[in-house]
Amino acid sequence: MEVRKRASVKSIPFEEFKDNDTLEQIARELNDGGASVLLGSLDAAINWGRSNSPWSLTFGTSCCGIEFMAVGCARYDFSRFGFEVTRNSPRQADLIMCAGTITNKMAPVFKRLYDEMAEPKYVVAVGGCTISGGPFKKSYCVVRGIDELVPVDVYIPGCPPRPEAILYGMMQLQRKIKVEKFFGGANHKMTKSEKEESMRLGGLHGISNGNLSAAKIGKSRPIIVAGAPAKEEIEALEQELDELQKNASPVAAEPAGAPQASGTSASAEVPETTEPSNN
Repeated sequence: MEVRKRASVKSIPFEEFKDNDTLEQIARELNDGGASVLLGSLDAAINWGRSNSPWSLTFGTSCCGIEFMAVGCARYDFSRFGFEVTRNSPRQADLIMCAGTITNKMAPVFKRLYDEMAEPKYVVAVGGCTISGGPFKKSYCVVRGIDELVPVDVYIPGCPPRPEAILYGMMQLQRKIKVEKFFGGANHKMTKSEKEESMRLGGLHGISNGNLSAAKIGKSRPIIVAGAPAKEEIEALEQELDELQKNASPVAAEPAGAPQASGTSASAEVPETTEPSNN
């Protein structure tokens, strides 16, 4: 009767790891003792699964959202890359794909959805309106790029971008996930002291929902005339101008070719006008 033991997974902390030769020697000793040992990087295994199954939360506000719908159809079929699972809940999503214009009123909603996502999380900016405001960037109510609100991992420019461009951007995100350090890296949660330090430095992670309002976001956008003269200064300038006008001597215009003798002054008689009577 053969008794088989259940396989167990044991890991070596990164601080205790010396070199590959030492690790292979330990594996050979265990194999010689009858144990089956398989060496591998746990980060690589986890990142392989994460990169091939990203669950996205689509935040579409305009025409770029239609292009994302086209990517999911049979012609482009983004399910072959593992992107077919989309979620309407931020708590079940790995990435948020923003496609469209973000206004100042919509900014707190977008930031709240980002905060509700679990770490590690990613942001994909689709289209010119999302990246920089697009043709509406000079409007008083438009956010000039979502990177003012949250950190962006992938930019996909276009107005709107082609479905092939969206697929390429998602593939670049896959490459980024595969090379990440998961333990102590991608899954790291900011402590209270780190959040305070981030807010002090003006970091993107330090923006709170309470600070996201139209007045806060657009406070430096409108043109504000600074250093305008006060009311008292304007009245003093008006008085000075009146005095200059009173003291100024009137200059009489002389017709060309008609010299005037010294000691005499030219005068013009103004004919009197009479108003016609009703009689």
